Amino acid sequence: MTELAAPLALPRRDPALIDYLSTRRSAPAQALAGPGPSDADLEAILRIGLRTPDHGKLFPWRLVVLAADTRAALAHALQPLADDQPDPNKARAVLAKLTAPPVTIMVVSTPVQDHKVPVWEQELSAGALAMNLSHAAFAHGFSASWITDWYAYDPRALSLFGIGEGERIAGFIHIGTLESPPMERPRPDPEDKIVRR
Repeated sequence: MTELAAPLALPRRDPALIDYLSTRRSAPAQALAGPGPSDADLEAILRIGLRTPDHGKLFPWRLVVLAADTRAALAHALQPLADDQPDPNKARAVLAKLTAPPVTIMVVSTPVQDHKVPVWEQELSAGALAMNLSHAAFAHGFSASWITDWYAYDPRALSLFGIGEGERIAGFIHIGTLESPPMERPRPDPEDKIVRR
């Protein structure tokens, strides 16, 4: 007999969650410092991240937790490739986003080709996973930054990150602690972006 999962609790109004979602702000990746998540916190963050919308239950993504020494080696290997970018100085400077934070999780989109679920929906699932990881980090008392940067798109860089054929980097989730709250940034006027029909 198949064992059924326990039913989930019904949603309830949560003022603290509403406040968080109303004021959530990404952190500058270069400013993230220790302390970072403990091993137990990181495992919980990863588990929460995996509870993401996924049409077809395809799990069309994978996560790579990049250790500090791995990120340092990657940043070193990416230095020569930065010289070929439109703005080499900026390309080298953003490599600090890889090395500064205590924890970095690479979200890789791995869509199943020729499936009834369109690749676009599968890629959206990878994006939802990245956002879930960010929310989970904040829920555990940390700040997070979801970014890509040029090395997520340069074919030579992708091979350094172990990205296979048909895969794409959906983002790097950098997690750590900020000394002071990040500055707010401009937000769209709801009237400009919402249509009611």
